[in-house]
Amino acid sequence: MVKDILKHTEERMKKAVEVVRDELTKIRTGKATTVLLDGVKVDYYGSMVPLNQTANVSTPDVHTISVQPWEKGMVGAIEKAIIAANLGLNPVNDGNLVRVPIPPLNEERRRELVKLVKKFGEEGKIAVRNVRRDAIEHLKKSEKQEHFSEDERKRGEDETQKLTDKYIKEIDHLLGLKEKEIMEV
Repeated sequence: MVKDILKHTEERMKKAVEVVRDELTKIRTGKATTVLLDGVKVDYYGSMVPLNQTANVSTPDVHTISVQPWEKGMVGAIEKAIIAANLGLNPVNDGNLVRVPIPPLNEERRRELVKLVKKFGEEGKIAVRNVRRDAIEHLKKSEKQEHFSEDERKRGEDETQKLTDKYIKEIDHLLGLKEKEIMEV
């Protein structure tokens, strides 16, 4: 029973870390990456589909994302979709493909992004701590209902705390990497 609770707890903590990782990949650091356009949906003959299902998205250099539509008629729709996505990017349509220049970040913008990174990190840590709280409550309830020993419950709580420390440390590591990436000129 304790093992099941710990297994479920670890899975939920891993998900919390993954959410933080996903949020951090969406933050623009002044370097071109195709992930920036992952959320863009294009009107493809009446249905909204992800950009990467209508075009080849690549990064020819660190300051440009290139979007090569599979159908030449989609260039305008792709350009409109990138503008409509409100990413703060200005696509350039040359008739055959769409280039998205990534402007360099100024110091003020870098500091704002670091604050945003810290906010995502704190939300992730709160999620991990909430999972810990739920696990400990579950252990206490199970001890009363299932009649496993107090020692087993305490061992389960210790393991839960170790998992919490591990995943909070992982979130801190992700934050450190992202901050370094943002602040590099």
